[in-house]
Amino acid sequence: MTHLLRGKQAGIQHDLSAGITPELFAIDDVMRYGINSQVSCLAYDPVQSILAVGTKSSQFGTGQIYLFGQSRVQVTLPLSARGASVHTLQFCADKLICLDTKNDLSVYSLELKKLLASHAIPGAVTAICSDPMLDYAMLGLQTGEVLAYDLDRENLAPFRIKNTWQEVDPRARVSAVVSLQFHPRDIGTLLIGYTHGAAIFSFKLNKPLRFFQYEVPRGAPGGDGDPTATNTARRPRLTQAVWHPTGTFIMTGHEDSSIVFWDTIKDGRMLMARTLTDTNIATPGSGSARPGQGMFSVKEPLFRMAWCANQDPEDTAILIAGGQSTQSPTKGLTLFEMGRTPVYATTSWEAFTNYFNSPKRQRILPTPVGAEVIDFCLIPRSTPHFSGAHDPLAVIALLSSGELLTLSFPSGMPISPTNQLHVSLTFVHPYIRRIGVAQVDRERWLGMTERRQQGPLLLKGGAESTRPMRRFESRNIVQTVHGDGTLRLWDIGHGDEVENQKAIQVDIGRAVGHFDNVEVTATSLAGESGELAVGLRSGELVVFRWGTNKHPGRDATPSRDNQPGALTSVIDRVEPSLTEGLVPATLLDARNGPVKTAKMSDVGFVAAGFEGGKIAIIDMRGPAVIHMGDVQEFSRGHSKGGIRRRPSSAAGSKPEWATQMEFSIMMLDGEDYSSILLHVGTNLGHLATFKIVPDPSGRYTVQFAGSVSLDNKIISISPITAESGKPAYASQVAMGNLGSGLRVNGTLVVATPTSVHIFRPATAKGAHKSFDNIFCDAASVVRYQDQGRAFVALFGDGSARAYTIPALREINVVRAGDFLDVRRFGEAVITPTGNILGFTGPSELALIDVWGTGQPLPRSQDAIFNPQALIPPRPTISTVQWVTGTQYITPLDMDILIGGPDRPPSKRMVAQARADEEQRRQAGRSTTAPAAGGNDEGYWAYMQRQLNERTEKLGIVGDSMDSLSENSANWVSDVNKFVNQQKRNAVTGIFKAKFGL
Repeated sequence: MTHLLRGKQAGIQHDLSAGITPELFAIDDVMRYGINSQVSCLAYDPVQSILAVGTKSSQFGTGQIYLFGQSRVQVTLPLSARGASVHTLQFCADKLICLDTKNDLSVYSLELKKLLASHAIPGAVTAICSDPMLDYAMLGLQTGEVLAYDLDRENLAPFRIKNTWQEVDPRARVSAVVSLQFHPRDIGTLLIGYTHGAAIFSFKLNKPLRFFQYEVPRGAPGGDGDPTATNTARRPRLTQAVWHPTGTFIMTGHEDSSIVFWDTIKDGRMLMARTLTDTNIATPGSGSARPGQGMFSVKEPLFRMAWCANQDPEDTAILIAGGQSTQSPTKGLTLFEMGRTPVYATTSWEAFTNYFNSPKRQRILPTPVGAEVIDFCLIPRSTPHFSGAHDPLAVIALLSSGELLTLSFPSGMPISPTNQLHVSLTFVHPYIRRIGVAQVDRERWLGMTERRQQGPLLLKGGAESTRPMRRFESRNIVQTVHGDGTLRLWDIGHGDEVENQKAIQVDIGRAVGHFDNVEVTATSLAGESGELAVGLRSGELVVFRWGTNKHPGRDATPSRDNQPGALTSVIDRVEPSLTEGLVPATLLDARNGPVKTAKMSDVGFVAAGFEGGKIAIIDMRGPAVIHMGDVQEFSRGHSKGGIRRRPSSAAGSKPEWATQMEFSIMMLDGEDYSSILLHVGTNLGHLATFKIVPDPSGRYTVQFAGSVSLDNKIISISPITAESGKPAYASQVAMGNLGSGLRVNGTLVVATPTSVHIFRPATAKGAHKSFDNIFCDAASVVRYQDQGRAFVALFGDGSARAYTIPALREINVVRAGDFLDVRRFGEAVITPTGNILGFTGPSELALIDVWGTGQPLPRSQDAIFNPQALIPPRPTISTVQWVTGTQYITPLDMDILIGGPDRPPSKRMVAQARADEEQRRQAGRSTTAPAAGGNDEGYWAYMQRQLNERTEKLGIVGDSMDSLSENSANWVSDVNKFVNQQKRNAVTGIFKAKFGL
C-alpha cells in the first residue's frame, strides 16, 4: 500500500522499474586506471619502448608491476611474495627481472606476460646487474659476494665471486656490495662497488684487476665540509660506482656527498674529488670549508648518479640526484655537461684533473618546490647498452612523495605526460585530486581532438587487444584534476574499444592568472556543447570553450587583472603550445569564498555556488551575469508546502551554501508549459527552483519559482520525465522545441544522506523514503538497457542498493566496498548507464558496472613484447684498450665462463643457431647445390662445427698477428739498412767531390 501511495504522491502513474529484477543488479569489475600504491622504482626498455613501474605494498594495494606501452597499452604483473614491495626492476632481452623487499628474485616473460620463476636468494641481495646480451643476472650480497643467476635455467649458476675487498683490508668487517655494473664496452669486466671501495673484476682472469679506495686526508674538508672532522683522516662509505661510457674512467659517490673520479687504464689514480659545488675536497688546506670558518650546511645524500653519453660516447654528461645543500633555494637534478673527453693517449694527468674540475656547463634541472628527487629513469632513444644512458631524450624523476616528473634531456624542460605517457601514469604526475564524469555524444567526442606542439613519443611499444565496439552509446568522459592545477579530459570507456584515445589538457593556473593556490573544487562539462566550467578554492569560476589559439607558439601580452564581482575576458590566456582545443573564454571572480559547486548546461547557461552563500548564473551568449543572489533569500522564505520543513532557527544558526545544481526543462507544478529551470540544493537541505525566461530585450532573466526544505544536505538532483523516466535535463533539442509548445511532465529525484525524495518542482508534496541506520554518499537515476530505470545509491556500510521508481522499493543489495574505497564513496560518480567510477586509493580509479553478472577484473590481453624488435650489437673495446692488451670477451665466452663447459646452450642460443642454420641453408640453395649429407647435419654437429671454426679463426687471427709482428720487424730492419746505405753513399759522394773523382 505504501508503494502505491508513493507513486501517486510523486505524480508518476507507471512503474518505471517494471523490467528490472534482483538478479540483474550485480557488479562486474570492468577496468582499473592509475597506480594502486606508491611508486617505488622505474625501468625503461628502449628496444621495446615500454616502461615498467613498481609499487610498494600499502593499505591501499599490494606491490605489483605495471608495464606501459603506447596509447592505452597496459599489463599488470603480480608479485610472487605476499605483502612484498618492488625494490628493483631491470629489463633483460625478453625478460623482466624483479627484486622485491622480501629478497625474492622473480623473472617474468614479456611475451607470455607471466611469472617464469621465483627464487629465494640465500642472503640479502643489495645490488643487481644484467645485460641484454647475457642470460645471467649478477647479484651482489650483503656479505660482499657476487652470485650469478641463470635466467634461462631459472636457478643459480655455479659461478661465484668472493668478497674481493678482503684482499685490500682483511680486518674490515663485512663490506656489502652496493652497486654492480658491466663495462660498457667489455662485457668480461665488472665494476663492483663495496661500502669500503670499488673493484674492477675480470671474468677472464677470475680475479680483481684494480681496487679504488677513497680517503680524505687530514686537513682536507671532504664532501660534507665538517670543520670538526678535518683533523682526522676519513674514509667515507661508497654508495655507487659507475663507468665512463668508454670505460677509461670510473666515478664513485660517497655518503658524505663526495664525487670521485678515477683512472682505470694505467695506475688507477684518483683524478678529482669534488661535490656539486666544491672541488679538490680531498686536498689538505683547500675547499670552501676550513677549520674556524664556523657553520657548514648539511647536504643531501647522493641518491643516484648516471654517466650519460651522447651519440658519440666520448661526448658525455653526468646526471646526479641528491648531493645538494639542504639550505639550497633551488632543488632538482644536477647536470654536469662534460663535453668531449680528452684523448687519453695524448692528455696529461693535469689536463684530466682540470677536465673533471671544470665541466663545460653545470646547471640544475628544476623540480617543484618542496619536491626531492630520490631516483630517476633515463629514456634512451634506441640502445639499451651503456647501462641505459646512451643518447637519452628525456628523464623521468621519482620524487620522495611517490610522484613522477618528466623532463627533457639535457635542457630540463618539463614534459607534460598528456598523450605522452599512459593515462594511468598521469594519476601520479602529479597526484590526482578529484574527478568528474560527463556523458558526451560519440560524434562530438571524436571531433574533440586537440592540436598541440609535442616532442617525440616516449612510449611506442606494445599493441592493444581487440575489444567490442559500442558505436551508439555516449562516451564516459572523465575530468581528472591534478595537484599542479592541470585538468585532463579523456574517454574512460565502458570496457569497450576507445576510438578517440587522446586526452585534452587544460591549464587552470594560466587561465586564472596565477600559479599559486590553484586548487580546483568543482568541474562540469557540457556533453553537447563541449563547454567546461571550473571552480577554484580561491573563488574564481572560469569557463572554457573549444576554439583555436590566435597566436600559437608565443605568449600573448599580459591581459588586465581579474575584475572583482564581474566577468573578465581571458581569451588571451591560452597555452602557447596549444593550437586548437579548450581555450579560456570568461572568468568570474565573485570574491565570496571558494566555489562549492558548478554546473555547465548544454543550452548556454552556467551556474556556480560559493561558500559565502552567493549563487551566480551566467549567460554565455554575452557573456553576462544574469543573476547574482544568495541562498539565504530562498531558505528563509521557502514554501509552506515543503517536504519535512526544517525550523528556521536551525537553518539560520549555520552558514549555508549550494552543494548541488542541475538544469532541466519541464513544467512546474500548476503550469501547463515547460521552462528552463535551475534547481539548487544546499548543505542545510533547502532545494530552490529558478526559472530562466527570455526578456523582451533579447536577454534572459531569472525568476525565483519556489523552494522546499528536506531533511539533510542535498547530494544528488536527477530530473526525469514522469511517463518514461528518461532524463529531463536541459538539452539543445528540448530548448529548440520550447517555441513549439513542448510540454515535459517531469519530476525530481533528490537524494540526501538520510533519505530520497520524488516530487514535482517547485513546491509540490511528493514521496520519500528514509534510510535506516545507514548514510547515503552518492546517488543517481540509472537505466538498464530499455527495460526500465532505477534509483542507485552508494552507502557508508560499503553497499550499493537499487530502488524502484516511484515506489522506492529495494530491488537488491550488493557489496561495492569490495571494489571501491568506502571512505571516498562521496567522490564516486554514478553514470546514467549504470557505471560507477570511484577511488580505490589515492591514485587509482575503478570502473564497475552494476548491471553485470559478477565478473571479476579481466586480465589484460594487450601485447607488450615485439619479437621483431632486435637488440643492437653490444659496443666493443676501444683502440686504447686493445693496444694496452685488453682481451675482448664475447657473450658466448661469458656463457662458458659463468655457466661452465657442461652447461647446455640456452633457449635463446638454440633459437639463434636454428635461425643461422636456416639462413645458411637458404644461402646454399640460392648459390650451389648442398653437399652430400649436408642436410643431415644435426644441431649438436652444427654447434661442434661452429666451435671448431671459431677456434680455427682465433688461431688464424693469432698467426696473422704473429706474421704482422714479424713483417713489422723485417720492415724496420730494411728501413735501417736503407738509411745506413744512404749515409754511406752521402759520405762517399762528398769525398769523391772533394778529390775530383
